[in-house]
Amino acid sequence: MPELIFTQQLKRFADAPTIRTDAATLRLALEAAFEGNERLRAYILDEQGRLRPHVAVFIDGARLKSRTQLDVALGPDSAVHVLQALSGG
Repeated sequence: MPELIFTQQLKRFADAPTIRTDAATLRLALEAAFEGNERLRAYILDEQGRLRPHVAVFIDGARLKSRTQLDVALGPDSAVHVLQALSGG
């Protein structure tokens, strides 16, 4: 069952517990995490359902390249890490 892990930095802004879900895609896993948690949804996704620029997602250690294509397949043992993206030099 895929696991969705939010880093401590995100937990400062919204309730973001680690969850296990039977979701087949990243989008469905995120929707499971957002259920009853609109504050987390608003922090992670913009009004068009895209990842916000300050959020990075890694699936099984590989960074998600697209902010708009969230229908990425998850394996039965996938680990999805959602974290605050760093910027600057």
